[in-house]
Formats: sequence, structure tokens, C-alpha cells
Amino acid sequence: MPIRDIVVVGASAGGVEALQRLVRALPKDFPAAVFVVLHLWPRTSSALPMILSRAGRLPAVHPVDNAPVEPGRIYVAPQDVHMLLEGGRIRLVRGPRENRHRPAVDPLFRSAALSYGPRVIGVILTGSLDDGTAGLYAIKRAGGVAVVQDPSDAPYAGMPTHAIQNVPVDHIVPLAEIPRLLVQLVGTSVPPDKSQGNGEEVKREVEYAEGSRDAMNSDDQPGEPAEFACPECHGALWEIKEGKILRFRCRVGHAYSAESLSSEMNDTTENALWVALRALEELASLHRKLASRAELQDLPHVIEHHSADARLHERSANTIRALLMREVTRPEEPERSAG
Repeated sequence: MPIRDIVVVGASAGGVEALQRLVRALPKDFPAAVFVVLHLWPRTSSALPMILSRAGRLPAVHPVDNAPVEPGRIYVAPQDVHMLLEGGRIRLVRGPRENRHRPAVDPLFRSAALSYGPRVIGVILTGSLDDGTAGLYAIKRAGGVAVVQDPSDAPYAGMPTHAIQNVPVDHIVPLAEIPRLLVQLVGTSVPPDKSQGNGEEVKREVEYAEGSRDAMNSDDQPGEPAEFACPECHGALWEIKEGKILRFRCRVGHAYSAESLSSEMNDTTENALWVALRALEELASLHRKLASRAELQDLPHVIEHHSADARLHERSANTIRALLMREVTRPEEPERSAG
């Protein structure tokens, strides 16, 4: 009879310390493979495997593509690739970003659900926004176990809170209790099949994460057309509903939860406002220069024309500057981990 022997863990802001505390309490003979995704900046090297190896008794590594899955090891997703599980092996793919990240939590969780079904234990730790929620939902639908850090115990409660709100979570516990809970769960027999038949949907999502040409070229829309464009490639987005979860995906595979799409669109809007501010300041400066030249030539009508345009552009620039400066009065989004 199959046993629970695959543990997948997702974390973001505050995740380095949380992961250290988690692995520190796992025994040396832990009979499962542990897979970790921590949001990383794409062009920074990560020392997380070394940090986790020193913190606990299990060896932690960045896997190589197509490496076999072995129990008693911690596999950490390298920067700028998704880590997926497929047929007893680990795949590293540079597929489209999901929830603004690569690596992202959802692709790992979905691939684990697809390959291992009820053998999987999914764990969501501290982090902002909601990466991991859709993947944890896939694990639950495949008969796996969902474990979430108690939001009141997490330095950044976004990821745990969204998971609890949208997924029928099995265990909500403080971080200090998660290692003991995993020891209890791992190695236990998998109950009779409780899969809710989401294999084809999850398979297609995993193919998107892999950058599959067939998935990208398919005429089968993954959902209803949305009224928004993809912030990354500006293609059309489709709206996907999974239980309580609302997600978006474009034709080439970029994927967003509702929260991550909102955050990305806010960033895109702010960037556009800065570009507009710069252009207006330059226009005002140019018209002031032209007005000064007209003064030297004693052309009063030309002076007034350029002076009026300069004042118009200055007023517009001041309006945009006020919008941008107002942003600092809002609570700041917690910074995402950089490994």
C-alpha cells in the first residue's frame, strides 16, 4: 500500500528563518523527500541549501535536471527555474513565470499532485500575496494533505491566510508544531482513492509551467476571456475559476492569481506614471527654453505660446507627481524573500 512520502513546501517573505526552524526539528531518518520553493530574485545566487544543511540533519541541495527523487533529502528550487516532479524524477524548467515568480510554488505543488496524488503533503509557510493556494488546492483534490502555518504565527500572513480562505486545509498549526506533525503524517498509509478527478486540468497546468509548445498552441481555452491584458507579454488573459480560487493565464503561459495580478498591474501603472511624469517635465523644460530663445528675438506672441505650454505641462506633471507621492501613505507590501 502506498505511503505518504512526498513533502512540498512553499514560502516567501520571512521564509529563510521559517525553513531553518522547520528543518532543524526533522529527524535524520525522516522517510520522505522534501521539496522547497522560496521566492528568489532571478539573478542572485542562493545559499539556501547550505543554510538548511547547517540548520538541520537532512542534506539539502539544488537538484540537477532529471535527478531521481530520494527520501531523506531536501531539494531546493534553484533561482530562475520552476522545479517540477515527474515520474520519480525532478525536472528543472525555465517556463513562464507564475504569480510573478520563477521558481513559483504552484507549479511544484501541481506537479507533485499529478505525479504522486495522495502521497503528497503540501505545506504553506509565511509569505505575502497568495502563491501556493492554487497548488495546495490541486494537492487536496488529488487526495493529499494540506498543512498551513497559522497566520497569527507567521511574520507575513498573506500566503497562509489565502490558503485557508480558499482550500479545505487539514491542519493549521504554528510553525513550531509543523515538524512534529510531518513526522506523524509521513510514512502513514494512503487511504482509499479520494481523488476528485482533476488530472487533465492539472496536467495542462503543468505543461504550461514546462513551456510545452502543445499547451501554448492549443485552441482549447483554459477559461473565459478576461477583460485584462497580461502585464508581462500584453496578450489576452483567460479567467480560470477553481472552487473559490480566481486565476488568470495568458496564451504563452504567464499565470496570475487575483492578488498577484492586482499587484503586478499596480506596478505597471506606477511605472507608466513615472514615464509620463518624465515626459511632461521634459516638455515643460523644452517650452521654457523655447520661450527664452523667443525673448532674445523679441517675439512676445511666441514667448506667450511657449510659456503657456510650459505652465500646462507643469500642472499636468504636478498632478501625476501628487498621485505618485500619495502612494507612500499606503501600507507597504511586505518585501519578498531574495533567498
